[in-house]
Amino acid sequence: MVRLGVDFGGTKIEAAALDSSGAILSRERRPNPGSYAEALLTVRDLVETVAKASQAGDAPVGVGMPGSLSARTGLVRNANSVWLNGAPFDRDLEQTLGRRVRLHNDANCFALSEAVDGAGAGAEVVFGAILGTGCGGGVVVRGTLVEGVNKIAGEWGHTPLPWPKPDEDRALKCWCGRINCLETWISGSGFEADHARTSGETLTGESIVARARAGDPTAQATVARYADRLGRALAVVCDILDPDVIVCGGGMSNIPEIYAPARETLSRLAFSDSFATRLLQAQHGDSSGVRGAAWLWPET
Repeated sequence: MVRLGVDFGGTKIEAAALDSSGAILSRERRPNPGSYAEALLTVRDLVETVAKASQAGDAPVGVGMPGSLSARTGLVRNANSVWLNGAPFDRDLEQTLGRRVRLHNDANCFALSEAVDGAGAGAEVVFGAILGTGCGGGVVVRGTLVEGVNKIAGEWGHTPLPWPKPDEDRALKCWCGRINCLETWISGSGFEADHARTSGETLTGESIVARARAGDPTAQATVARYADRLGRALAVVCDILDPDVIVCGGGMSNIPEIYAPARETLSRLAFSDSFATRLLQAQHGDSSGVRGAAWLWPET
């Protein structure tokens, strides 16, 4: 059994073939061309390349994408790659690829990958938190993705920052049209914007972390604020879902300094007299998206 997966990102598209144990047999990556028609052809070419290299035959394809398919219309909605919105992406992919296709939100695919054989393997309830250019989430229960009746389960990035402090009363506008979404605070871009607002310096996230490690108090304060906000945001998830494991992915998840303070805040705010939820970094890193997409199809 060979599974085929596609991680359809805003800047790149990656396809991979997995064997029955989850090992990657072949993978290819190309820039996302940024237009609908060209993106369909890019996916087709990538899938055919990895399918041929892995002898996948006519295997179906799982695709992780920004946004999701509307339960009402079947069309893409809520994608930050806005040119996808309103498109019958699954149908157009099936026609272009000549294969069966299953689509899920990219954060759902990340969560599934980490729940099946990653940092959350063996756990009953896993919440996957994407902390990258944007902020998203996915829920897996007993190895099965939970979409919800409206297909928005795990859309954590577009809920407001909880327990705001006096200096967090800014009306930060999110691309989705709302204000103060978690995406504006705990995404990688939110981290950089927070540092710029408080220090007057425009730096990359990598530079901020490097300065913090070198002892710069301003950068250290930025990292501390980020970890505190992350803990507050995850406390709400725990109060609602009470997961066994929270697995963090995306660029911000690669900062080890955020985990201990975030968990301290999380455990203090969770509405419980004890706290056993594990807060972990993703095991499969940036491979989780494409791996989770491949896992959308069961073994047959």
